[in-house]
Amino acid sequence: MIKKKLLRNGKKIDKFLINFLKKQKSSLLLKPMKYGVISGGKKIRSTIILDVGKLLKIKEKKLLNICAAVECIHSYSLIHDDLPCMDDDKIRRGKPTTHIKFGEASAVLAGSSLLTLAFEIIADKKYNINSQSKNEIIRSLAKCSGHTGIAGGQELDLKFENKKKSINQIIDMQKKKTGRLFNFCLYAVSVIANKKTKEKKFLSNLGEEIGLLFQLTDDFLDIKGSRKKTGKPVKKDNKKGKSTLLKLMGEKKAYMFATNLKRKILLKLEKHGKNAKELIDTIKFILERKY
Repeated sequence: MIKKKLLRNGKKIDKFLINFLKKQKSSLLLKPMKYGVISGGKKIRSTIILDVGKLLKIKEKKLLNICAAVECIHSYSLIHDDLPCMDDDKIRRGKPTTHIKFGEASAVLAGSSLLTLAFEIIADKKYNINSQSKNEIIRSLAKCSGHTGIAGGQELDLKFENKKKSINQIIDMQKKKTGRLFNFCLYAVSVIANKKTKEKKFLSNLGEEIGLLFQLTDDFLDIKGSRKKTGKPVKKDNKKGKSTLLKLMGEKKAYMFATNLKRKILLKLEKHGKNAKELIDTIKFILERKY
């Protein structure tokens, strides 16, 4: 059921992105940009956005721009993370990484272009939400993407290699690297729903916890998953000396930590009743997934 939902949502976002890019002037970077963002990945961040839309009773049409922007940001970060100067990965989503396919320079430029495209998608005149909400969403996305979010988290991830770090330092790094974009997914929907500051903060924090759960599962998959299912190399974190909770705590304690985190997230959603069903199903899937 959840796999069908992810596939259905993925097709919607791919279609939106293809149509959006069709309206733009042609450039040499369009191919590597499309290669990096379309027809690949679980589109789980988009699914979270649509699930929260159901929770807050927002029409799907109002959320597609947000979904597309998030996938652009996520794909930009992966293209750059895979570069030889960072994680030096050659396979992503079951196919050669963007720099292997198109060369390093084109990959850097395509990633940067996807980053800016995300803001263009939200700022688009045809995206019919009020200008104040647009400004708030753009400001939040910038914070989640830059040095206080994804980029800063990746820098810490690289600097932490082969170093002994505390639980809090690793959690802080993973919340920046992975959690901040999930934070944005929930926050953006709350802005469109005109929620008060307290509810926005609640949803932002919840998003960050969901992101941490997602990262923990990625760490488990690195030691127990298969390359065929994950679409990327496995058993590489130890080789690179990555600082993870799994390495610090051991597999059993790390899994208990993840299970407790999932329980904590689901408890927070109880007050929303049936409206939270789709989101709850997706959160359960995050920890159980094999890819």
